[in-house]
Amino acid sequence: MRRDLPYALSGLALGALLLGNAALTPDAARIGVLDVVLVVAMVVAVAACRRYPVPALGVVTAAMLAVHLRVHPGASAAFPVLGAVYVAAWRGQRAAALVASLAFLGGFLARDVASAPGDRPAQLVAERTALLLGWFVAANVAGLVARQRQAYLEQVEQRAIEAERTREEVALRRAGEERLRIARDLHDSLTHSISVIKVQAGIAVHLARKHGEEPSATLLAIQEASGAAMRELRTTLDVLRAPEDGDRVGLSRVEELAERTRAVGVPVRVTVVGQARGLPDDVDQAGYRVIQEALTNVARHAGPATAQVLVEYAPTGLTVAVTDDGQASSARPPTPGVGLRGMRERVTALGGTLRAAANDDHGFTVRATIPLRESA
Repeated sequence: MRRDLPYALSGLALGALLLGNAALTPDAARIGVLDVVLVVAMVVAVAACRRYPVPALGVVTAAMLAVHLRVHPGASAAFPVLGAVYVAAWRGQRAAALVASLAFLGGFLARDVASAPGDRPAQLVAERTALLLGWFVAANVAGLVARQRQAYLEQVEQRAIEAERTREEVALRRAGEERLRIARDLHDSLTHSISVIKVQAGIAVHLARKHGEEPSATLLAIQEASGAAMRELRTTLDVLRAPEDGDRVGLSRVEELAERTRAVGVPVRVTVVGQARGLPDDVDQAGYRVIQEALTNVARHAGPATAQVLVEYAPTGLTVAVTDDGQASSARPPTPGVGLRGMRERVTALGGTLRAAANDDHGFTVRATIPLRESA
């Protein structure tokens, strides 16, 4: 209805112009009730010409021919027909626009010939015929040009959509190829090295037990960590080779992380606040990876220290934090490495925030807050 409003307003303006011109033209007949009805019919048809171009064109042409034959208001009777002809040609109804143009011109010409003054009938008929003929030719041509332009714009838009779809397909294909390349590189480089570490640690544990000795905690931690690294690496390779995620790690395995960290000599205490519940896979894995990287940094850089792991479930999001009392201080903050940058990128990609800074006295704190999708 909003798109039809300009047509309705145009019809009202043309009707007012027609009635006013008929009232002011000296040689026009008196306007009757039937003439007003015909003008109202024209206004309604013009308002509906966008939706129904051919029926509206027929009503406008017939009504204006009747008004012209009865009242003879002059060239103003042709204006609504010109508008309807333009809309019909624009909507692709070229034959209907041409027939309506010829019908109105024929009726208008016949009325002019019959009512022309006797002293110069040929001159008046020729002038009005040439004028109206030029207007109707212009209306038909303008409608055809507008339709061609609309078709061209639609074709350009369709090409743009097709080009965008093609770009997306190419990007997806290249991303798939890049995933496969990364998977091959990881398999060729890391898998072999970690397998060697796992085998060597297993042999050392076996030989120690064979000689009646208890393997050291460090050796057992190496064996367990290498096995976990192999499992996670296989899962990562499966994810890279296929769009679906494999058996992903999550916060349910935080206690395993803490146990492996304790095995290398770092006491770890895990605190869970709130009711543990199902989380989106990416949020669950991001929380696990933040804790994993933070505990790894504690074992590598904090020196003699203890660590506290906090996992807090809230209705609006997830918070994980790892705090240690190691050697870091606010006076000499450590330089952020690849691990911290990776944690920050992983958390911010989910709309969360990550704070990694030295404590006021001693130690370091990594704290990540990730909103849940439904709350975000």
